[in-house]
Amino acid sequence: MNTRRDFLQKLTLSAAVIPFLPGYSPSSLTDFSNHPYQGRVLRVAILGLGSYGTRVADAMQSCKRAKLVGAISGTPAKLKEWQSKYNIPEKNCYNYDNFDQIKNNKDIDVVYVITPNALHKEHVIRVAKAGKHAICEKPLSVNAKDGQAMVDACKAANVKLLVGYRMHFEPKTLEVIRMRKDGEFGKVLFFQGLSGFTIGDPTQWRLNKQLAGGGAMMDIGIYSINGARYMIGEEPVWVTAQETKTNPEKFKEGVDETIQFQLGFPSGAVASCLSTYTMNNLDKFFLNGEKGFAEMQPSTGYGPIKGRTHKGELTQPHMTHQTIQMDEMAAIIFDNKKPVVPVDGEEGVRDLKIIDAIFLAAKTGKKVSLTV
Repeated sequence: MNTRRDFLQKLTLSAAVIPFLPGYSPSSLTDFSNHPYQGRVLRVAILGLGSYGTRVADAMQSCKRAKLVGAISGTPAKLKEWQSKYNIPEKNCYNYDNFDQIKNNKDIDVVYVITPNALHKEHVIRVAKAGKHAICEKPLSVNAKDGQAMVDACKAANVKLLVGYRMHFEPKTLEVIRMRKDGEFGKVLFFQGLSGFTIGDPTQWRLNKQLAGGGAMMDIGIYSINGARYMIGEEPVWVTAQETKTNPEKFKEGVDETIQFQLGFPSGAVASCLSTYTMNNLDKFFLNGEKGFAEMQPSTGYGPIKGRTHKGELTQPHMTHQTIQMDEMAAIIFDNKKPVVPVDGEEGVRDLKIIDAIFLAAKTGKKVSLTV
């Protein structure tokens, strides 16, 4: 159990054994249920063939509007394995040194970057310069400055930059957002986000400051940051934070173990959140308003998400997150569809601005003002 993704897979039911349900079509999601899709298909190459890259590749086998056609890796054996497993042509396989040549490959529309956080900036900018759209796994980068450089590079190249915010397409999450927008909770007062697990292998890249840009906050705490924003429906204007470190040998300088942080919003709503690499049994969101509440646990795991509100249990069917994400991103890229919650590069930069402020608040002990 060396990674967040391994943990979440065991914490919840494996998405692999829960069937994709194409018949469920909430109004905010693309409807493929009435007839087979016959339009343009988004042709995707995945850069970074680790555990999450494999999860995305597996989920894409059920996509209606996106297809895995390429692979990029520094490990030749993985490329061979993916060619066989996913029927990928050899001409669509690249390594980290030569993948700029995708600019000459008309069979690839977009590259999904799933590499360590500190490599996102270089890889996305190279993808943009090759004239391809980019999807980047979150966090977008290791700080807001680098994230903005990625946004600017994609704009200059006239390509889209999207971020792998799979929860922005998750049906139960979208139902809570709908209820909040429709005023069913009344004035929102409070949000709680608990994000964490006990991380394993101390030598993995997620505990390497140079590759990860931090620790738990970059990996798992970002879910509570992003969740606070889309659940409350506002952008925070201040943050306070407190860091706790019980194992400095495992969590070295610049690698956060546990951070509690608080966010304040223009309406007066507040959020209280926890990001940690040393506690299990978390993954919980709670939203409280004057007229009602929403509680989700698991709130961001691979599924099925479970939740209830003051009106009862959330019953929207489970949909494999990465499957619906990639189909919806095809609609965003080809049709300029506007998702309920943005997944563009600017959205990624907003989260990074908040992470930068959380780190500053934890270091100084002061309230930090925010403009995101």
